Amino acid sequence: MNTVPPIIPISDLRQDAAAVLKSIKNSDQPTVITQRGRAAAIMLSVESYEQSLHDKELLMLLARGEKEIEAGEGYDLQTVLGEADSILEEK
Repeated sequence: MNTVPPIIPISDLRQDAAAVLKSIKNSDQPTVITQRGRAAAIMLSVESYEQSLHDKELLMLLARGEKEIEAGEGYDLQTVLGEADSILEEK
């Protein structure tokens, strides 16, 4: 179940950037930065960002495999699982 991410006005970020960054680093979820009451940016920890890139890479691999299957091409299961394992080991 998704929870509402923390929301911080840009003025709070300006006043105490170190505390905001510490909070973001210790949190597993992104933080919404607002400007004039509207969402302007999303901040997240480096670890969360890297995990997001990793997850995206896995999803792209799965999508590519699905397209290859539809086209009657592709690789056998052991090759695909080996490639997926190597990506997972990079984490």
